[in-house]
Amino acid sequence: MSTDTPAAQQRIPEKSYDDDVSTPSGSDSNFEDDPVVLHARRSVEVTGRDREILDEEEEREKLLTGESVKEASKGFFSTRYKDERHGGNLSNEEKRKSRRLRKRRRHVNGSRHDEEGELMYEMEEGGPISYSSSQASESSADLDKLDVARPPMSKKRKLALWHIVTISILALFFLLTFGAYKVSHKSRTRPHLALQSNGTSSFAPTTILVSLDGFRADFLHRGITPTLNQFIAEGVSPKHMLPSFPSVTFPNHYTLVTGLYPESHGIVGNSFWDPDLGQEFYYTDPARSMQPKWWSGGEPVWVTAEKSGVKTAIHMWPGSEAGMEFSATYLDKFNGSESLPRKTERMLGLLDLPGEQESAGLALRPQLIAAYVPVVDADGHTYGPNSTEIWSTISDVDTMLHHLFIGLEERNLTNLVNVIVVSDHGMATTSTDRCVQLDDLIDLDLVEHMDGWPLYGLRPKNPIDLRGLYDRLLVESQATGNFEVYLRDENMPERYHFSKNDRIAPLWVVPKTGWAIVHKEDFDVKKAKANGEIYHPKGLHGYDHEHPLMRAIFVARGPAFPHTPNSRLEVFQNTEVYNILCDSLGIEPKPNNGTLRLPLKPVGLHADKSTSSYDAPVDLPPNHTEPQASNDPSNDDHSITADESVVAEQETKNKEAMSKFWAYVKAKMKAAQAWANKVIEALKGGSKGDHKHAGEETPEQGEPS
Repeated sequence: MSTDTPAAQQRIPEKSYDDDVSTPSGSDSNFEDDPVVLHARRSVEVTGRDREILDEEEEREKLLTGESVKEASKGFFSTRYKDERHGGNLSNEEKRKSRRLRKRRRHVNGSRHDEEGELMYEMEEGGPISYSSSQASESSADLDKLDVARPPMSKKRKLALWHIVTISILALFFLLTFGAYKVSHKSRTRPHLALQSNGTSSFAPTTILVSLDGFRADFLHRGITPTLNQFIAEGVSPKHMLPSFPSVTFPNHYTLVTGLYPESHGIVGNSFWDPDLGQEFYYTDPARSMQPKWWSGGEPVWVTAEKSGVKTAIHMWPGSEAGMEFSATYLDKFNGSESLPRKTERMLGLLDLPGEQESAGLALRPQLIAAYVPVVDADGHTYGPNSTEIWSTISDVDTMLHHLFIGLEERNLTNLVNVIVVSDHGMATTSTDRCVQLDDLIDLDLVEHMDGWPLYGLRPKNPIDLRGLYDRLLVESQATGNFEVYLRDENMPERYHFSKNDRIAPLWVVPKTGWAIVHKEDFDVKKAKANGEIYHPKGLHGYDHEHPLMRAIFVARGPAFPHTPNSRLEVFQNTEVYNILCDSLGIEPKPNNGTLRLPLKPVGLHADKSTSSYDAPVDLPPNHTEPQASNDPSNDDHSITADESVVAEQETKNKEAMSKFWAYVKAKMKAAQAWANKVIEALKGGSKGDHKHAGEETPEQGEPS
């Protein structure tokens, strides 16, 4: 290809030459081989290089003084190509010299300068530059200048660099903070997480959770629970634990193992309508209720544990049969007729399984055992929370726990295994005289679904009827004071945490504690009173979760609770139990509504004089009706409203009966002691008459039988 092409001419680097030196013409071959010419040419090139260095220095000075690259480049090119722009022409010899010099520079520097130079211009100017045909012929020598004297960093690049540095610092700070948290968290739970031996086997952190359904907090003060009272004396507990609203079984048992309010985990009642699914949840129908779709709003502790590699055993816990993604390793389905001794055997049998160190392919011992005990709730419903039968049931449950603790002691596990005993809610006595006939207050034909019990959630067929139903119920509520009425989206008490879920009906009727909302399809109040019928169940729950009769229990003991025996905690809600369970096992809990973490922080002892007194809650008898509530807004909306004289009279009768009972017991003991003394005296003295008289000793007359 000819070297005189226009393209070749455009790429001539003008500054490679000295303007004062003339270039001889002639044949390429003769000119190239002549030593004199070669020497002259080298001199010209050296002079040109000196000129080039001066130009570079001048260009660098311009750049350092703040001139933009674009302006500098324009001046640079205008000087470089002034001969061409004004019609100046280079001779053929000059063209050849230019080509040879350009090749030599490319050989030394490589083609990278062209690429880097173009990239530099694009970055500085915020985009690619459009060059003219003359500008496109920039030489490698000019690009060398850009390598030597690069322009100042642009504002955009400075800002980008600042962002990168800032983000890096923040990321480093986050990593350091997270690392410190992990270290502190590990150190907080480390003492009870190491493997410990009972002499025959190694035990990883292990926790037994026992739920006594319907065990009211004041049942501990009836003198029939020596095991539980001793457990409190050895462990840590609040005076009572608050359930969640509504205070019924399924929502609260799922709250205990998820740490979420019912509005958050979605089990908002024992029965409820889901408008998205178009189906009803009903707790006693496993075909409907034990499906994963109902239970997807929370992650129970056995799922959290199994995901973390911790094996679990769940014994009849409500919701455990729902077929979740991660089921418990050992799952016992509900059996309402199972005896209490069998439950104890099951828990101890699970502890007897080999641990990971001794398994040798056998079944592994679970680290979490959660057992559900329904009998107190069942008998409380059937007979009432103050009946003779419930006293016997409470005593039986206490005996069951006694055998469990004895079993742990026999296995040398008392100080190795955590035991937590809880309940889900309390119980209140009902009465035919404390029933609200819902049919007499509103037109139930306007209602499509009724959720819950003894409180009712109403879903009108037509949303336009919602306000009318509410207004009618509100008038009756203010007139009688036997129930409260709330709109989910307007005035539901914030402390209920019962509004942020579509499964919660838009209108709720919440009876006062001890009252029940009924409709004639289930119970006709007028006919029942006329016929002397008794309302069943005799015991109910589901009321305001802060009412004293709804209080539950929490008691814990074990290596995860290294507290002074008989330690007392501040009262807390059952949303805290999930975190406590996870920490006792050394697993990380999922986000939840709880805030407590191990180690717990006691505020004193139960034996402290300032807090040792106990005020028994008032549970109205079956034949008593509360007076109408005052409309005074200063009254607490969950206070006890029983007439003080009636309450005082009832308490006086209870105290008198108890006093007579203990007087009778003491009299019998004294009589037995006197009889024994006389028998001993008769044996010593050989007095037959005295012996006969001692054997005929009878109780004093007038004592209660």
